[in-house]
Amino acid sequence: MPELKKLMEAHFRDLDSASRSDTEKVAWCTSVGPAELLRGMGYQVYFPENHGAMLGASRMATDLIPSANAVGYSPDICSYLTSDIGAFLQNRTPLTRSYNLSSVPRPDVLVFNTNQCRDVKDWFAWYGRHFDVPFIGVHTHRDIGEIRDYQIQDIARQIEDLIPTLETVSGSKFDMDRFKTAVGVSRRTSQLWRACLETAAAIPSPWTFFDATIHMAPAVVARGTQAGVDYYVQLLDELNQRVKTGQGGIEKENHRLYWEGMPIWGRLRSLSDLFASLNTCVAASTYCNSWIFDQLDPQAPFESMARAYTELFIVRDEAYKEQYIKKCFDRYRLDGILFHDAKTCPYNTNSRYGMPERLSRELSIPALTINGDLNDLRCFSEEQTQTNIEAFIEQLEE
Repeated sequence: MPELKKLMEAHFRDLDSASRSDTEKVAWCTSVGPAELLRGMGYQVYFPENHGAMLGASRMATDLIPSANAVGYSPDICSYLTSDIGAFLQNRTPLTRSYNLSSVPRPDVLVFNTNQCRDVKDWFAWYGRHFDVPFIGVHTHRDIGEIRDYQIQDIARQIEDLIPTLETVSGSKFDMDRFKTAVGVSRRTSQLWRACLETAAAIPSPWTFFDATIHMAPAVVARGTQAGVDYYVQLLDELNQRVKTGQGGIEKENHRLYWEGMPIWGRLRSLSDLFASLNTCVAASTYCNSWIFDQLDPQAPFESMARAYTELFIVRDEAYKEQYIKKCFDRYRLDGILFHDAKTCPYNTNSRYGMPERLSRELSIPALTINGDLNDLRCFSEEQTQTNIEAFIEQLEE
């Protein structure tokens, strides 16, 4: 944790410095956007979704969302979007408390990828209009089963097409070697992050889903940098030591669960404590795996980026998602599955079309769906959720 705090502070201070500089440029990027290209072109890269998670975890979001609603953004759309725009309108940010920074960095260009959802495009469009800066991005195919070559080639060309605008904004020509280096470093970060997550296959697991949601921050904000690689080398060593000595993420591990869906950022601590009190380890998740891009290849940078961002779980169809979760059950030796139905995040909610029932039947395990949201705590009942989880664990014990 001390190393994580250092890395995140350096990240935000570098962004703040760049936003005040006449020479450095800041690119805003969606969390599964073409960060490697931006790093390779010398941009300081800011991820508003990371800021959105910070707003949720600091429990600021619920008070901020109405300001975005007041300028026309529905309370039913992504609460990352509404809490972030609301924070900007109210001139509030958790960066002030954490790093004494007065605001998020001003963008010189905004770059999106719709592989997560359409909301990220609309989110960046608001800032593009406000700051009057270029707003460019990639439109990804969605609900994909088998990935076709034409889909990869389409996304690769779209990534290449970003370069002229990025050159104009930065004032520098694209450097293929520098780009390839960033892709290679990003791949190494992903490989290490995967290895960290897979230590949870040990019994007892050395950490939990709730730990991983915190330690995944460098996999998002430090992709394409040596700082990300160095961080996960150290974290992996610590996790492997915990596996070697049998030190679990919770004191007593009687049950192992899978978390499907978004975290409930404002209730990470209370949910972590609840599961620990029930001797239950939430050992694996879909969410934390969403930043594994080991398909990246510096020898084919555009095509491998396109593949990495298209093979993403959220982009795939229901049949693929079910097979993916089944493999996780075998790897992590799980006893049950918990689906989070996030009110404002339909794309990262997979409980609405019968998947819990199908997986419960096919895997012969119980499944529980809890209702909530990533940021808007008005959608979450702590009492009801606790009652449902306690009953679910009693079911496992029986």
